[in-house]
Amino acid sequence: MAAEETGLRVQEALDRLTGTGAREAGEDLVRELMAFYGEGLAALVGAVAPEALVPALDRPAAAGLLVLHDLHPEDVGTRIVRALDSLPRTPPVLVGHDPDSGTLTLRRAESGGGCGCGGDDEREVENAIACHAPEVTAIVWEQAPALLQIGSRPPTAAEAR
Repeated sequence: MAAEETGLRVQEALDRLTGTGAREAGEDLVRELMAFYGEGLAALVGAVAPEALVPALDRPAAAGLLVLHDLHPEDVGTRIVRALDSLPRTPPVLVGHDPDSGTLTLRRAESGGGCGCGGDDEREVENAIACHAPEVTAIVWEQAPALLQIGSRPPTAAEAR
């Protein structure tokens, strides 16, 4: 696809935005630009050694473009781990991923404090996963198993003397 061809199709789509087909024209415009950028990005990715892409894989914009155009060199499982590792706090534990349903199951990491109720932490996880692994369509938070604490019993009255 040549830049000139894309330019003409974009201009045609823009011309249609003034009429009744504005929505369809907007969708055509986005489709044309995506195809154009995707083709150029594919040429760039193909021209460099795979290890040259590694520094860009942690950058959300670059990773997102590579995923969007099906050019990301890592599989979805590796990208899920990359997303979790990118979190500023201790990442949740990856329990499993079902690629057929798009469901990712996570368990909160054990922490020394806090209520463990999620909130902002869950949003951070969701945002990181959406960037690196948009194939994940649902995140299920598994409850951590309750820990049995074994300790010495309090001393009896006779032992306390």
